[in-house]
Amino acid sequence: MTRLSVEMLAADAVEPITSAGNAQLGIAVLAGIAVIVLLITTFKMHAFLALTIGSLALGSFAGADPAKTIASFTAGLGSTVAGVGVLIALGAILGKLLADSGGADQIVDTILAKASGRAMPWAMVLIASIIGLPLFFEVGIVLMIPVVLLVAKRGNYSLMRIGIPALAGLSVMHGLIPPHPGPLVAIDALGANLGVTLALGVLVAVPTVVIAGPVFSRYAARWVDIEAPEKMIPQRPSEDLERRPGFGATLATILLPVVLMLAKALVDIVVDDPENHVQRVTDVVGSPLIALLAAVIVAMFTLGRAAGFTKDRLSGTVEKSLAPIAGILLIVGAGGGFKQTLIDAGVGRMILEFSENWSVPALLLGWLIAVAIRLATGSATVATISAAGLVAPLAADMSTSHTALLVLAVGAGSLFFSHVNDAGFWLVKEYFGMDVPQTLKTWSVMETIISVVSLGFILLLSLVL
Repeated sequence: MTRLSVEMLAADAVEPITSAGNAQLGIAVLAGIAVIVLLITTFKMHAFLALTIGSLALGSFAGADPAKTIASFTAGLGSTVAGVGVLIALGAILGKLLADSGGADQIVDTILAKASGRAMPWAMVLIASIIGLPLFFEVGIVLMIPVVLLVAKRGNYSLMRIGIPALAGLSVMHGLIPPHPGPLVAIDALGANLGVTLALGVLVAVPTVVIAGPVFSRYAARWVDIEAPEKMIPQRPSEDLERRPGFGATLATILLPVVLMLAKALVDIVVDDPENHVQRVTDVVGSPLIALLAAVIVAMFTLGRAAGFTKDRLSGTVEKSLAPIAGILLIVGAGGGFKQTLIDAGVGRMILEFSENWSVPALLLGWLIAVAIRLATGSATVATISAAGLVAPLAADMSTSHTALLVLAVGAGSLFFSHVNDAGFWLVKEYFGMDVPQTLKTWSVMETIISVVSLGFILLLSLVL
């Protein structure tokens, strides 16, 4: 991501739709969130409607022009569906092809044969961390969901015992490890060394993902003891299959988008020349849309045709895969609309103004600012951009290692306590078939553990280095 794009994003994050004072805006934020939670938990309203009403309520409480509030909400919904919706749809098609061809069975049977009992959560966190290394969080989720749900069902595991390690692996990679967008933005804004940041990020990520994943999943499984939702579980393929795809071909198909995105990231780092022909090619094929689309097309042959599917059956499989995700797309889109309403109301600017006079160490300051903006706006990217911009002057006199640690501190803070204003919250809730309180007790707590534990290791490293 170029410095120009970072500056444009930062400008978007502080463009207000209202001139409300900080006190009124703070009350409006709390009121908007309260409306959403109340409508969903007490009145059992569909999350899409609750998020829409909550966004309008937020704008009203903040004294914003209703037309501007509607424009912010629809813009956020549109950009979220444009960015995430297509990925969810492609992931759903890939998941359906995996399930109907018997490929998912092949993967799950192999995992269950190689790892069982206490080893299973560790296997899941390892797989998710590898898959999540080059992928956006949302892409990682849609690739992992069929495997997570099937392992939980076939192995008779609590969904949280299997799901939390997978989510932790994806989330830690997303927040701390380049080439993910958040860390790259902070590296660029603070002038940090990418290689040093990557090395220290891995040092922090390994113990963090262990604590937030396999260890925390024990408690999460006690707090929320649920089974994989039947409507989301890939169904066993019918017995009329001529044959089943091989494990190698199935694994290669799943890892194809991972490899394409990783190749793009590596070329961007090594070549770093937008005019270079190789980089221009990898920028296209390594984009999430093209990488997942390529995986879907390849899957039609390596999975569908390999299982003896006719053209009509392939077409029917694709069609059936899209119907179950309509509700998820609307909810995730509305979550993005609510987030954009918060951002355009000036919540990011309010937090920055509050934090200007905080007298705390630089690493803790970067983390606290990112936490505050994350809680208020629900956007890890906005939290990272704003916090990195504010503490950038402090990095001027820092050593290379401490500048890298400041990047990681900002990234850690941007993951803190995902809740109802985060589209990712709704994505996890719907895929795992949880209600709002259950999602808060598992996903939100896990995100908080990642944020706090990683900060602890960052501060320890700062003492050693």
